Amino acid sequence: MITFGGNLDNPKIHVNNLNLWYSDFQALKDVNCSLREKSITAIIGPSGCGKSTLLRVFNRMNDLIEGVRTTGEVIIDGNNILDSGTDLVTLRKKVGMVFQRPNPFPLSIYGNIVFGPKIHGGVRGKDHFESMVEEALNSVSLWDELKDKLHKSALDLSLEQKQRLCIARLIAVKSDIVLMDEPCSALDPQATQRIEELIHELKSNYTIIIVTHNMQQAARISDETGFMLLGELIEFGKTEDIFTKPKEKSTEDYITGRFG
Repeated sequence: MITFGGNLDNPKIHVNNLNLWYSDFQALKDVNCSLREKSITAIIGPSGCGKSTLLRVFNRMNDLIEGVRTTGEVIIDGNNILDSGTDLVTLRKKVGMVFQRPNPFPLSIYGNIVFGPKIHGGVRGKDHFESMVEEALNSVSLWDELKDKLHKSALDLSLEQKQRLCIARLIAVKSDIVLMDEPCSALDPQATQRIEELIHELKSNYTIIIVTHNMQQAARISDETGFMLLGELIEFGKTEDIFTKPKEKSTEDYITGRFG
């Protein structure tokens, strides 16, 4: 068995012989990798290679699709999240997700931030929620922009502000792993740069896994990169090594634009 991701004595996430089928179609094939805590991991590869499927394994979102079957292990903080007894509500609180297009709730900005904590942690006092909203919005550099608009609809925000708000929601429920599926694909270059800067800032407190078609983005912001092809994790290592001296020809071909 090949283990990707370097010599990690205590990885945040360890994937062992992971396979996944959508009915008869095998989408993931014997995936093995170890992901570091408080780092940014990018997953790259052509469309349909299994990137988003792998990302959704980490919070069991694939379980919502009929006919999905999974084998192998995904160990997060020492627990195999694929075990039948896993509490999915607790898992999805711990492992949050930011989607391709921002998806704020049709509530106020304040309501978006406090929604998760109210569900997961029960009702608390007004002062607690107000300080939590300020902390979460400060974490994504939105507090100064929105502190006087907290009771305005979140749907009226710009795309970039909506994406930042969605990240703030995860911070509010104390997620410590953040999954990002093409989080900048709907944004213009200037907004993309600001989101990338935010992702880099968040690394000091969160383990971040990002799926991206933008190889320049992967090279700019990630510490380690995995290249996927036809459901297999072909190569995984330090981002600098993947982009400057890949070990596999298929990785080199993809990065240099020969296919994909």
